[in-house]
Amino acid sequence: MGRTSDARQKILDAAQALIELRGYSALGVAEICKAAGVPKGSFYYFFESKESLALTVLDEHWAAQRTAWTGLLTDTATPPLHRLRRLFEETEAAQLAGQQDCGTVSGCMFGNLSLEMSNQTEAVRTRLQEIFDAQVDMVEAVVAEARDRGEAGVTDVHEAARSVVAQLEGQVLFAKLYNSTGRLGSLWPNCLALLAARAPEGTAVRA
Repeated sequence: MGRTSDARQKILDAAQALIELRGYSALGVAEICKAAGVPKGSFYYFFESKESLALTVLDEHWAAQRTAWTGLLTDTATPPLHRLRRLFEETEAAQLAGQQDCGTVSGCMFGNLSLEMSNQTEAVRTRLQEIFDAQVDMVEAVVAEARDRGEAGVTDVHEAARSVVAQLEGQVLFAKLYNSTGRLGSLWPNCLALLAARAPEGTAVRA
């Protein structure tokens, strides 16, 4: 009873939804199981602890996001700066969809948990560092391509990529704080400034 792959996925889905809505620390195992509609015993069959569950939620969320980012950022038929612009547009669209669904901007799970848990558990801190490092690496490849094409004026592409990811994370945090996806409209002009780049044709800066 409940000890099936379906039960495991129900627990993960419920945990992710609750973490996005309320954060991690205030959640209890019983509440997660109730939301998942599975017996409490099923939780400990699949997960050693709530921390173990959090790590799995992070891994699943990152696997989905990495697939989406890969599709956007490795599309060589699209110029590199256009790819970054699409990444920002998709981020804004996802936050808007979440706001329309639940009434609030949920923000980024990775950023939210960084603020909430990075000083509480080293395992979660390490996993989040790995995720953000992977994001920077993905953006760095695009920035390097833009630089090599003469479309970006940066010399240190790694630091430039870190700045792009940091401003993306920061603007999403502001969108959550002010419950306004309008805060994400500055992602593109900020990116151009960070990369010492001009908006390519067809990607005018939003007024």
